Amino acid sequence: MKSLMKRLVFAVALCGMVVSMVAQDKVESTVQADIVSQYVWRGQDLGDVSLQPTLGLAYKGVSLTAWGNIGLSDPGDAKEFDLTLAYKIGGLNIGVTDYWFNTPNDRYFSYAAHKTSHVFEANVGYDFGPVAMQWYTNFAGNDGLNKNGRRAYSSYFELGAPFSLAGCEWGASVGFVPYATSFYADAEGFAVTNVSLKAVKDIRVTRSFSLPLFAAVSVNPSTEKAYFVFGLTLRP
Repeated sequence: MKSLMKRLVFAVALCGMVVSMVAQDKVESTVQADIVSQYVWRGQDLGDVSLQPTLGLAYKGVSLTAWGNIGLSDPGDAKEFDLTLAYKIGGLNIGVTDYWFNTPNDRYFSYAAHKTSHVFEANVGYDFGPVAMQWYTNFAGNDGLNKNGRRAYSSYFELGAPFSLAGCEWGASVGFVPYATSFYADAEGFAVTNVSLKAVKDIRVTRSFSLPLFAAVSVNPSTEKAYFVFGLTLRP
């Protein structure tokens, strides 16, 4: 009961922070949805054709973002609901994400050890301009296990480089898992799990509306899998 009360107090405090942000000037909002031919995350196949909505608020470097995924072609695909609280100043960014999936437990407010479907992750990164780097580590929840069957504190590191070419905005990235964990396709140790190249192009529909289309090729050398994903973004 005390644990539940603590979570309720935290939720109320979080809502209060959001309301305070909304009350200020120059608050930025994000409302959009991606439709993708396949849900590929950090070199892992998580589902087929999917709808991925985003709702977010940002103010003076602080942002709160909700993101979700639901399968459109296969009802059996995992449903996902993520909340991210982040802060950015200059090239530095830090954040905490609460990932929730409808398996192994389809109750959102279930936080019991070894039963919860939540995964809590911390991240830190820096954007140098030509190259950006990001480190992610799970610190609680339904994390993967290491070779000894203990919590792995599963981690992932990625380097990314944006560039413009032939009328498109491109992004190249390489990501790896630094040590053994069952969370990332049963990586048995250091493993390169994601090498990707993505291109985005805005297709103008009217003078005031354009439709961003994107395509990405992703290769996972660790599992010897390759993916080709196409998608579009809907926003006001």
